[in-house]
Parts: sequence; C-alpha cells; structure tokens
Amino acid sequence: MAGYLARRFLNYLVLLFVATFLTYLLASLTFDPLANLLGRNPPPAPEVIAAKRAALHLGDNPVVRYFAWLRDVLTGNFGETVAAGSVNDELWRRILVSLRLVVLGTVLGAVIGTLIGAYSAVRQYKLFDHIATIVTFVLLSVPVLVLAPVLKYVAVQVNQSTGSTIFQYTGETSTTVGPGLWTEVVDRAQHLVVPTLVLILFTLGSYSRYMRGSMLDELGSDYIRTARGKGLTRGRAVFRHGFRTALIPMATLFAFGMGAVITGATFTERVFGWYGMGDWLVYGITSQDINITLAVSLFTALSVLISGMLTDILTAALDPRVRV
Repeated sequence: MAGYLARRFLNYLVLLFVATFLTYLLASLTFDPLANLLGRNPPPAPEVIAAKRAALHLGDNPVVRYFAWLRDVLTGNFGETVAAGSVNDELWRRILVSLRLVVLGTVLGAVIGTLIGAYSAVRQYKLFDHIATIVTFVLLSVPVLVLAPVLKYVAVQVNQSTGSTIFQYTGETSTTVGPGLWTEVVDRAQHLVVPTLVLILFTLGSYSRYMRGSMLDELGSDYIRTARGKGLTRGRAVFRHGFRTALIPMATLFAFGMGAVITGATFTERVFGWYGMGDWLVYGITSQDINITLAVSLFTALSVLISGMLTDILTAALDPRVRV
C-alpha cells in the first residue's frame, strides 16, 4: 500500500506543477498589472512605473518568471501584490477563513448525501425515495449563486419573525462581540451556519444521486444474493457488503468534486461577506494581480490534490485489490 500511495503522490506533484505553470502562463499573457497605475490622473512618473515593473519582474520571460515565483514559493515567499503589499500578509488568514467553510460544508454534504442516496436505493420507489429524488434534483438544478441569496433571505425572515438574531449572515464575525471565549464561539457559529448550509446543499444533491445509482448496482449483484443464501439478513448483507463496495466510486467523486465545492465557496463568500480565498480570487482577477491569482490557484490545486490523496487512502481501505 505504501508503494501505491507513493506513486500516487508523485503523480499529484506533477499535476500540481502543470496546473500552476499553465495558470501562471495564462495570467502572464492576459493580465496587465500596471493598467490601474497607468490609468491614474495625473499619470505617475516614468521612474515610478519602471520601479513597479522591476518589482513585479514584468520585463522577464513568463517561463523565467514562473520558475522564479516557484523558487520563492518553496521558501515561503508568495511575492508582492500590485498594491505593493505582501501576499503572505493576507494568505494564511484567508486560507483559514475558507477552510472553515469548505471543509465543514464538503464533509457534511458528502456524508449526508451518501447516506440519503444509500437509503433511497434500499427504499427504491418508496415514499422516501420519491421525496429524496425530487429534493436532490431541485438542488442540482439551482446554482449556488441563486441558492446563497435565497438562504440569506430565509435567514433574514426567520430573524424578523422571531425578533432575534438566530442567524448571522454578514461577515465571519460581528464587529463587536461580548467578553468571554464562549460568546465569541457562539458568535462565529451563528455566522457559520447559513453559508455552510449553502455548501452542504450544493454538495448533497450530486452525492445522493451518485450513491443511489452505485448502491442499486450493488444490490443486484450476485455476492449479495450469496450472502443472503448463507444466512445473513438483508440489512446485514447490504451494510457489510453492498454499502462498502458502493462507497468505492464515491471516494473518487469526493476528490474531483472538491474543485466544484471551492468554486461554490467563491460565490458563497461574496454573498455573505466572508473575506476568504474565493473573495480574494475575484479581487485578484479584477485588479489583474498575477501573484494573488496564483496563490489562490495553488491553494485550490493543493486542496484538490490533498482530497485526492485522502481518496486514494480510502479506496485502498475499501478495496483490498488496490493494495496488491
């Protein structure tokens, strides 16, 4: 198993290099980081433009600039923004903000969706299956940039009807929080509930439908009938054999669905005023800042690759054939 995981890790390193290189090349060819500076009235002095161009290494070949950027990243330096600030100053805080949303929303959405899909397959064409099918199809058809404002509106209506602030829907924390650790924890949890629910619902639909299809394939397999013939009850045969086997393709979906969840988090952060990596990506593209865009792209690629490694470990644990 160690050799299998080592080979997968090397593959992921190559993919990480290719992803960041192509992103850097595309950003270098399309962005004009000095556009905002040149558009000022009165225009800045030529020596100021030359100094900024030299600081951002804009005169170098894009390939040379990429390897210089990669060398600095390996030492922990993510470069300078167009506004003359350090990318490092914002990077780690924004990563923690995004991880609170993405990790919680992804894990809960995947677990809940998988359980709903499995139970729908077991209860095929029963009432629960029909209700789950309708709900998941609605969730699949509603994009996150529509789902987020709808849930925000619902949170506002709940607060108004109850006359309290059960849900906080702007920012990651309140500007003024009462004294005490518990007060701060409750305040952050109130701000976390609605945007996390958006990502859970965004993730839940696809996992539920995929798991239902995978589970139905396993329920009709010969080994399930054999297990029943050996004396196992239907529930034990389904849980011990069918459910475990049906999870194998779901592990792959978890890895490749991470990119979609991060994309959904971008819209969620913008709607709810969370200043995480998604919000920063929009700012980086708007300001044509190559280093900010690359930092967010690297975070996204690493998130997908880490989830891929976790998927490989889960697949090896579920399927003994992979470990051979």
